[in-house]
Amino acid sequence: MNSPATEVVRLLAVRAETLAVAESLTGGLVAAEITAAPGASKAFRGSVTAYATELKHELLGVDATLLAERGAVDPQVAAQMAAGVRKALGADWGIATTGVAGPEEQDGKPVGTVYVAIDGPTPELSGGGKVASLRLNGDRAEIRMESVRSVLALLLQELAGEQTGNERAQDTERNGGF
Repeated sequence: MNSPATEVVRLLAVRAETLAVAESLTGGLVAAEITAAPGASKAFRGSVTAYATELKHELLGVDATLLAERGAVDPQVAAQMAAGVRKALGADWGIATTGVAGPEEQDGKPVGTVYVAIDGPTPELSGGGKVASLRLNGDRAEIRMESVRSVLALLLQELAGEQTGNERAQDTERNGGF
């Protein structure tokens, strides 16, 4: 079976759609996974690694008041990062990661608190996105790698049209092993 990143690239290519990535705690790992997939240049627009909180506002358009009140580790921040990178890089899809990999808590959030988000061209996603809240165990490296896997799985689920509770599934490209 193909890796999640390879499958994401394949589905995006079939759909003639593009992807942009906004990363915080993963520090470029999501972009590295995607660009390791064959054919990534057909679908991957680029990424922004906004590790510093102020860059989330300056480069990705995350609301400064939201960042000041809730900190960078917040589901709304993740959603705004995904929407912001999608807009900034002119992509059909935007995905984002933010969270606490450790070794210490951040903004009052415990180690392992992670939010991954997607923003896309469908009415259900555009501007509001979909966010998954994760509570991950493990060391710093394990939390970061599980965050990569989780954001790719969330996007893959959306691209494959298997979202639960939304049987309108606008994806008509359900070819191959689905």
